Amino acid sequence: MNRRHFFFGTLLAGAVPAAGFGSKASLKALGYKSPNEKLNIASIGAGGKAASDIRGCGQTENIVALCDVDDKNAERIFTAYDKAPKYKDFRVMLDKEANNIDAVIVTIPDFMHATAAMWCMERGKHVFVQKPLAHTIWECRTLAEAATKYKVATQMGNQGYSNEGTRQCAEMVWSGEIGSVSEVHAWTNRPIWPQGLPDLPAPAPVPATLDWDLWLGIASERPYSDKYLPFNWRGFYDFGCGALGDMACHILGAPNMALKLGSPTSVECIKQEGRSKYYYPSKSVIRFDFPARGVMPAVKIFWYDGMKEQPDIQGVPKGELLGDLPRRRVPGQEPRPQGQPMQQPRDTQIIGQVFSQEYFSKPADAAAAEERPQQPAAADTTARREAQISRMAAAGSNGSLFIGDKGMITTGTYGENTRLIPVEKMRDYHFPPEFLTRSPGHYRDWIRACKGGDPACSNFSVSAPFTEWVTLGVLALRFEGKLEWDSEKMRITNNAEANKLIRPGFRKGWSLT
Repeated sequence: MNRRHFFFGTLLAGAVPAAGFGSKASLKALGYKSPNEKLNIASIGAGGKAASDIRGCGQTENIVALCDVDDKNAERIFTAYDKAPKYKDFRVMLDKEANNIDAVIVTIPDFMHATAAMWCMERGKHVFVQKPLAHTIWECRTLAEAATKYKVATQMGNQGYSNEGTRQCAEMVWSGEIGSVSEVHAWTNRPIWPQGLPDLPAPAPVPATLDWDLWLGIASERPYSDKYLPFNWRGFYDFGCGALGDMACHILGAPNMALKLGSPTSVECIKQEGRSKYYYPSKSVIRFDFPARGVMPAVKIFWYDGMKEQPDIQGVPKGELLGDLPRRRVPGQEPRPQGQPMQQPRDTQIIGQVFSQEYFSKPADAAAAEERPQQPAAADTTARREAQISRMAAAGSNGSLFIGDKGMITTGTYGENTRLIPVEKMRDYHFPPEFLTRSPGHYRDWIRACKGGDPACSNFSVSAPFTEWVTLGVLALRFEGKLEWDSEKMRITNNAEANKLIRPGFRKGWSLT
C-alpha cells in the first residue's frame, strides 16, 4: 500500500457509504418504478430556468402536468407540451393530478422552494428542487427530515455535484496532492441583476397573464412591480438569496465535497458595497470558518461576489488563469448532450493541450467569442432578457481556488476544468484512481434514484446541510460583525435579531404542509 492509498483510507474511513453517495432502501415496498418504465413528471414552474429542467427530464420521461403563475412567461413550454394539463396553483395541481404524478420539478423563486417541495413530498412524490434548496436554514433542515420521513428520491439542481471535475478535485485533495487545505477562495461575477438599491421599486399594474397573489405565496402582501419579474426577484431579501444563493451551490460544490465541510462555527460579511434595507449588496466578501474534520485541519472559506475579474490572491503566480476557462472546444471532443454532466478530459495529452500556456495567451473574451455560436434574434422581451443574462454570465469570472501546504488546485463554475496551479504541472499529470462513483448526468441521476437506483449525488441528505451553511452566509449579509453558529441547536448564539430570520414567516392562508 503506497502513501496515496494510505492517505485515502485514513481520510475517508466511514465517510463515503458503500453504495456511493447514499444507500438504497427497500425499493419495491416504496413503490419505485422499473428502470425501463417512464416516470410521470410534473413541474411547478415552466418559464425561465424551469424550461431547461423540463426539457432535460423530458428527453427520457413523460411530462404530464405543468404549473406556472404567469401564462406569458410559461408560453413556450406550455406550447411545447400542449397536451399536458396546465395550472396556476400548484396545490390544485397536486390535488387533481395526484394519481398521475410520480415526481415533481420545483423551479420557482427561492422563497417558495421549501413550501412547494414539502407539499410534493408529503404526497409521496419524488422532487427535484432548483438551487438554492431553500430560502432559510430551518427550511433546509426540515426538507432533509421530510425526505427521510416520506422515503422519496430527491435532488437539488446544482449541476456541479454531477460533474466529473468535482469528483476529480475531491480525489486529488484526498490523495494528498496539495497537502492539508486551510484556505479556499471562491468568486462569481453575479449579481447580474439589480442589487444594492436604497428604495423599493415603484408599483405597476399587474399583467393580465400573471396571478400576483399566487406568485407572492407565503410572502407578505405588497404591490406588484415590474422590477420583481421575471429575474430581478433574486436581489431582494424577501424573495431570493442574492448572488451567494444563486452561485454558491455551484461554485462551492467542489470545496464542500472535497473538504467534507459540514457546518461552520462562524460566518461574517467582512466587506460589502451598496448596503440596503431591501436588497442584497451590490458586492460583498464573506468569510466562513469551519472546524477541523477528522484528519483535515480547520479551514477558512472566502466568498467574493460582484467580481468582474478573478481575485488577486497572494501566492498565485502572475498570469495564471483561475476558475473558468475560455469556452473553447478541444479538437475531437464532442459537444455535451443536454442533461449530461460537463466532463473533464482525462487523457494526459488533451490535458496538455487544454492547459498549455499557449492556450492562455489569447484573451479570454476573444477565445470565447471565437467559439460562441451566433444566436437568432429573440422574439420577445423575456427571451431577449434571458439571452442578455446568458451573455453576461458567460463573460464574467467564476471559480474556486484551494490552497494547501503543498500546492494549489483551481476549478470552474461547476467544478469543471479542475487543474493544479501553476498549470504547467498538468502537462504530464495523471489523475488519481477513481474512488467516487460517477454520475450519469444531473437529471438522469435523479431519475435513476426515482426508479430505485442509488440516491442522487445531491440528494437532500447532502444538499440540505450544504445549503444550510450557504443560507447562513446569506443571513450574515444583513448584520454587522461575526455570527457565531451552533449547528446542533440550530441557533446563532450572539445575535437575537439574526435568530429571528432562521425560519420564514407564512402569510395567512399558507403553510409549509
